[in-house]
Amino acid sequence: MTPRIALGDRPLGHPPSPRKTAVLASNSLGARLLRRKPVSTLIAESEGRDSLPAGAPEEGGRSGIHLRRSIGLWQLSSIGIGATIGTGIFFVLNTAVPSAGPAVILSFVIAAVTAGLTALCYAEMASAIPVSGSSYSYAYATLGEGVAFGVGICLLMEYGVSASAIAVSWAEYLDKFLDLAFGVKIPEQLAGAPDGTHWFNLPALLLVAMVCFLLIRGVSESVKVNAAMVAIKILILVLFVGVALTGFHSGNLTPFMPLGIGGVQVAASSIFFSFIGLDAVSTAGEEVKNPRRTLPLAIIISLVVVTLLYILVALAGIGAQPWQKFDGQEAGLAQILQDITGQSWPAMVFAVGAILSIFSITLVVIYGQTRILYSMGRDGMLPKRFAELSPRTGTPVWNTIVVGVGVGALAAFVPLNILADITSLGTLIAFSVVSVGVIVLRRTQPDLPRGFKVPGYPVVPLLSVGFCGYLITGLHADTFRAGAIALAVAVVVYFGYSIKNSKLERGAEQQSAPVDSHSG
Repeated sequence: MTPRIALGDRPLGHPPSPRKTAVLASNSLGARLLRRKPVSTLIAESEGRDSLPAGAPEEGGRSGIHLRRSIGLWQLSSIGIGATIGTGIFFVLNTAVPSAGPAVILSFVIAAVTAGLTALCYAEMASAIPVSGSSYSYAYATLGEGVAFGVGICLLMEYGVSASAIAVSWAEYLDKFLDLAFGVKIPEQLAGAPDGTHWFNLPALLLVAMVCFLLIRGVSESVKVNAAMVAIKILILVLFVGVALTGFHSGNLTPFMPLGIGGVQVAASSIFFSFIGLDAVSTAGEEVKNPRRTLPLAIIISLVVVTLLYILVALAGIGAQPWQKFDGQEAGLAQILQDITGQSWPAMVFAVGAILSIFSITLVVIYGQTRILYSMGRDGMLPKRFAELSPRTGTPVWNTIVVGVGVGALAAFVPLNILADITSLGTLIAFSVVSVGVIVLRRTQPDLPRGFKVPGYPVVPLLSVGFCGYLITGLHADTFRAGAIALAVAVVVYFGYSIKNSKLERGAEQQSAPVDSHSG
C-alpha cells in the first residue's frame, strides 16, 4: 500500500495541486491577519445586495434588513458638529488650561491642524467606501483583518469612553442650572465618580438612558433632534463669545506660555478627543443620501465650523478670567458669564444650552459606537447578535442596550480626566490608520471611484500621521497603560473568537472544502 500523509490525503511523491497550495498558503497566520475585505463587498453588504466574491458564505450578502438611507447634508454636518463642538469647549478647558495656560489657544490650533489634515483623508476614504464602521471598515479594506480588528477595539474604546466623559460633564451643567433656577443642588453623593465624598454619578446614568431610548426609536428621529440641538448650541456659544469679550483683559494672556511648549503639547493631546465628530460622520456612511458627495462635504463643513468656534471660545474665555481659575472649575463657561455680568440669567441660559448641547454630543457618540459594533458583528468579528436590526425601526436595538450599559457604568464610576486621555489615544490611532489607508488604497485601487481626493497627496496623509504621532507622545503614562489593557483584550478576543468566525475565514473554508472532498 502506498504510504499517505494526513494533510490533503495525497500519496507521497505527488505534490499538492496549485489550488490546494494556494488555499494552504491563505490559511497561514500571516495571511489571515493581512487578508482584506474587498471594497465591492463592503458596498454590496451596505446595500443589502448579493454581489460577493465567489466562495464567500451566503449570509455575507443579503441580510434582509439593512440600515436605511435617511440622512441629508445638513443633518450629517450636524452629526459632525454635534459630536465635536461642546466636547472640547464645555468642559475640557478646565483640564487643558491648567496644563498650558493661555497658550492653550495654540493647543487648539495644533489639534485643529492635525484634525484638518486627517479630515481630508477621511473625506477621501468616506467618498470611496461609503459604509458604516468608519476607520474599522477602511482598515479592513486597506490594511487587513488584524489591523482592522485592533482599530475596531480602539474605536469602541474611543467612542465608549468619550460618551462617558461627556455624560460626566452634563451632570455639572445640570447641577449649575438647578442651582441658579430653583436653588436646588444634586446631592453630592450622587454627582460624581466614587471617592471619599461621591458614590456614583446619577445624572450621567440618566443621560445615557435617555439617549439610548431615543436611538432605539429610530435614526431619523434621532438626527432631527440632534440638528435642532446643534443650532441651539451654536447660538449659545456665540452668546458666550459676545458676553465674554466685554470682560476681556489682555493681561490674562500674559505670560502666554507659563508652562512651556511641553504644556502646549500635553494640552493639545488631551483635547484632541474633542475632534471625534469627524470620525462620527463616517460611521453614518450607510444611512446617508448620495454618500459619495455628502460624506466629504459634511466632514469639511464640520471641521471649519468647529475650528472657528473652538478658537473664539477659548480666546474669549481665557481673556475673561485668569488661567489659574480654570483648574477644577465646574461648569466653567457658565461661571465666567455669571462673574462678568454679576447676574445669574446669562449663566442660566448658557447652562440650559450646555445641557441640550451635551445631550446631542452623547447621542451622536453612542450612535457611532453602535454602528461600529454593527459592522464588526456583520463581518463575524463579533457575535452576529451585534448585527441584528429591528424590523420596525431598522436600528440595532440589542447592540444599543449593550452600549448603554457599558457607557453608563463608565460615566457613573470613572473620573473625567482619565476618560478624556483614554479617548484621545483611541482617536489618534484611528486617525493615523485612516491616513495610511488613503495611501494604500491609492496604490492598490487607483481606479476606484472617489467623490473627493486629498489635495497635496501624498504629503498631506504623511503629515497627518506625523502630527498624530506627535500628539500621542504627549499623553500621560496612565493612558498608555489603559491602551495596553485594551490591546490585550483585543488580542484575546481576536484569537479566541474573531479569527475563526470572520466571514472571510468561513469563505476560505468553503473554498478549501471541495479540495479535501476529492483528495486521494
